[in-house]
Amino acid sequence: MLASDVLVAQNVGFAIIAAIMVIGALRVVTTKNVVHAALWLVVVLAGAAAQYILLAAEFLAVTQVMVYIGAVMVLFLFGTMLTRAQIGAEKDLNNKNAIIGLPIAVLLLATMLIALNDGFKAEKLPADSPLVTTQQVSDQIFGIYLLPFWALSFVLLAAAIGAIVLARRD
Repeated sequence: MLASDVLVAQNVGFAIIAAIMVIGALRVVTTKNVVHAALWLVVVLAGAAAQYILLAAEFLAVTQVMVYIGAVMVLFLFGTMLTRAQIGAEKDLNNKNAIIGLPIAVLLLATMLIALNDGFKAEKLPADSPLVTTQQVSDQIFGIYLLPFWALSFVLLAAAIGAIVLARRD
């Protein structure tokens, strides 16, 4: 197997996963059911983990699955189910002026593409990138970001407790 064949396979895999992620992201914002939107978000987050696997970053893929899909989405679903919010399709969920947002979104996309093109026009990734170990990645994440990581866990715990308190029947 030639190295160029692997790159073609990675590009095809990237395109398939990216297409699934885009479809999932569109379904997140277009579905009228909050629980379905959360489940489509799981598809998008799983796609991000799959992209990490394509980049040979298995540690980040497992972290993505455990932290975002395993913890944050479960907490989001519990919070949605424990509150007294309507589960199912909601009639007045969409804004009547949403059509105004479409040209603004296209303008923001064009601005972002122009800025990225101007900033990285002649840059190319090095062909021989240095090998990064899981130890180095974990030291970078949990070395300087350990306190914000703990703070986020307490915020998520407070959100879960708040959802339980709100859902409690007195």
